[in-house]
Amino acid sequence: MKTLQQFILCMLVALILGPTAFAQDDDINYITINGVVKDRVTRQALPYVNISVINQETATVTNSEGEFTLKIPQTGSEIEILLAQIGYHSSRIKIQGNDTGKRVIWLSPSSMVLKEVIVQGYEPRALVRDALEKIPQNYDQQSRLLTGFYRETAKKRRHFINLSEAIISIYKTNYKISEVSHDKVGVMKGRKLVSTKVSDTLAVKLIGGPNIATHLDVVKNPNIILSIEDMDNYEYHMDEITSINGRLQYVVNFMPRRELPYALYFGKMYIDQERLSFTRVEFSLDLSDRIKAIQAILRKKPAGLRFRPQEVSLLVDYTEHDGVSYLSYVRDVIRFRCDWNKKLFHTSYTVTAEMVVTDRKPGQSSDIARKDRFSDFAVLSDNVSTFYDENFWGPYNIIQPEEDLDKAIERLKKQYKP
Repeated sequence: MKTLQQFILCMLVALILGPTAFAQDDDINYITINGVVKDRVTRQALPYVNISVINQETATVTNSEGEFTLKIPQTGSEIEILLAQIGYHSSRIKIQGNDTGKRVIWLSPSSMVLKEVIVQGYEPRALVRDALEKIPQNYDQQSRLLTGFYRETAKKRRHFINLSEAIISIYKTNYKISEVSHDKVGVMKGRKLVSTKVSDTLAVKLIGGPNIATHLDVVKNPNIILSIEDMDNYEYHMDEITSINGRLQYVVNFMPRRELPYALYFGKMYIDQERLSFTRVEFSLDLSDRIKAIQAILRKKPAGLRFRPQEVSLLVDYTEHDGVSYLSYVRDVIRFRCDWNKKLFHTSYTVTAEMVVTDRKPGQSSDIARKDRFSDFAVLSDNVSTFYDENFWGPYNIIQPEEDLDKAIERLKKQYKP
């Protein structure tokens, strides 16, 4: 089993401003839809709702405050969007060409009576094994070129000190090949804002960055957590069944069952009841042994600095179209505290990285220029330029920034003004 260190490597370093920028032709006709998605019963905003365009490959996801912006290429045909979230009835909304104002979309919770026939006869370990064996037939069987939006942020206590974003190209070989070494990620266009305060120069960077689009695809890269060889390391228990996009989902909880020289994980898997495909995997690093946890995520730190992990959690979502499942969204969150020897107070940091697939089409690895390919040991903020342009993203779909991130962007911009 490969440890998390091979895929999300944290390194404490001084922040460095990078000189490189990327650009692309933005001459595309599109309409923009803005909205917020809320629970019809509680009236609360719904985070991370998957939003896709019917009969197109365009997609995005709501932010943590339920807000979204979706840019849709104009095709002359009727536009309809689909919204899907765990535990809610999916919703289809027709978009009129002149109706592009901000809207509130309500999703209703789905309450289901469990029927004995749904859960009868499935032992959780056997269910997971069957789902693993069906990966080659349930997931994309051709090479694909994806477009995605990637964002990583670093917070010192409650204040953002680092923001990097990029439009990325992701080349994925078909899922019959359980090997990610042939998959590639390239940065098409990116920007950053980094705090210039001396007190903020000690921060976290994610080595690998946009490569979470390939490394954390746990179905394509099962050695992280979905390897048949590693199943004996975990206990599995059935949870209450739920629904995603109107489809019933088995829910399997898992946790470590033995002591190993490295840290394991705990979490839950959502498995489509009909297709036996993985729809979502949520998992966290077991921090009960702090030394093992540190070995799993920390690559390097300054002498005298004490590193104390508080949380390492990951989420991977897949979407299904016409009987085929595709990667749609990845997020990881790392929280930790740092303090120096002989100093009384500690500092809390939170590093978040997320990627949403916004488009996909058949493609080849040669479609990503070698000079644009992102190395596993690169850092995104070292390879993109500081930004000011309000229309920087043009027709590309992004994850709408939350209100506190918007405020942080304005605050960080002021640090660069003469």
